Amino acid sequence: MNLVSTFVGLVQQVSSVMTRPTFQSFLIVLTGWVLGRRRTVTGMILAADAVGSKHHSCFHRLFAGARWSLDQLGLAVFALILPWLDDGPILLALDDTLARKRGLKVYGVGMHHDPLLSTRKTAIMNWGHSWVVLGVIARFPFAADRYVCLPILFRLYVSRQTIAKQGGTYRKRSELAVDMLQTLCSAYENRRFHVIADSAYPGKTVYLHLPGNCDLTSRLDLDARLHEATPLRQPGVNGRPRRRGKRLPAPRQMLKNRCRRITLDIYGRKDRSRVADRAAYLYAMPDRPVRVVAVEPLTGGRTTQAFFSTCHDATPEAVLTWYAMRWSIEMMFHDAKGQLGFEEPQGWTKRAVERTAPTALLLYSLIVLWFAKTGHRAYQAPERPWYRTKVRPSFADILATLRQESIREQVSSLRPTGRGSRKLIKTLLHAVKQAA
Repeated sequence: MNLVSTFVGLVQQVSSVMTRPTFQSFLIVLTGWVLGRRRTVTGMILAADAVGSKHHSCFHRLFAGARWSLDQLGLAVFALILPWLDDGPILLALDDTLARKRGLKVYGVGMHHDPLLSTRKTAIMNWGHSWVVLGVIARFPFAADRYVCLPILFRLYVSRQTIAKQGGTYRKRSELAVDMLQTLCSAYENRRFHVIADSAYPGKTVYLHLPGNCDLTSRLDLDARLHEATPLRQPGVNGRPRRRGKRLPAPRQMLKNRCRRITLDIYGRKDRSRVADRAAYLYAMPDRPVRVVAVEPLTGGRTTQAFFSTCHDATPEAVLTWYAMRWSIEMMFHDAKGQLGFEEPQGWTKRAVERTAPTALLLYSLIVLWFAKTGHRAYQAPERPWYRTKVRPSFADILATLRQESIREQVSSLRPTGRGSRKLIKTLLHAVKQAA
């Protein structure tokens, strides 16, 4: 069984990071990943109808022992994304997600916060892997009214408790995030990047070590200490020079003064808010000005929040719109877990764990790129008289289209002839759609 030739041609553009035998195994695994119901290595071999083509250990070694770099593969996928981006700053989304696991001997597992089961009052922990993911935010013609996040770089976070048991060097999530940013920004020094992250990443580790060609937009504490620019040292003044300027009101205090009211079309609806903004310097970053935006939502039920961006000359509307784009990475996590089995691989050694699950996210990027390039021509919206408001294909539709075109090409290559051949193909394609 093979995937449609247009998709295989797209994947072959990243083949330079592997040897030819390794890439052949990789292509078979991707085929099984798209067509399979269970995303274990043996399950994908069965789905790709590749039993006997190689010894099954070759496919296990693809993740556990083969010599190829996940970062280089991610950068190769990023090169495929570049033609879809404009010449301005490249928007990036940064976040972490939990992949639930079972077993005590799986490398890197530990107890991590489970955002799906937790509430505002009760934090629930779960056993599994915590992945820090960096993705590119882009727009495509098939869904011009929304943003899509395409993941490219990945790091496995291992907790202190797990490091104490299994050994190794502990690195915080923020340190892993900086490592990925430096990998991408150093590979494309002539491009400007802009990373958008949630409240877990705007600490000293991130914004004090941002690459020179990268900006940051994130959440800010409502009681954060803000300062004016550091005053120039006057001649004849003794003592240590000042590092920070005059103290400014915190974001919470900014909202007590007269504010501006704005309406933004974000998160799929129009939100009205009271907004106060100013240029300031953060306490931990006294040498770089930022734009601070305090927001009191008037609709939508959200609480008062504050944001900042190292693009200090940006408008409040731009800062809030940038942060709303971060939601695309949450949608990507949802689709990758539900449609591509991100949590299903069962490798347990260090290298197998660090490679297998990220392959599902890279496959997500490749599938979206294929659909944007050629797959959208074959897309047919399912006829649902009870659901007439759908205006764009979901990732489930995109995946079903890839499966459908792969089956169509495979069946057509057999050259069925005679009466009923067209009906046979139509029936097979309908069955594939329903199975997807």
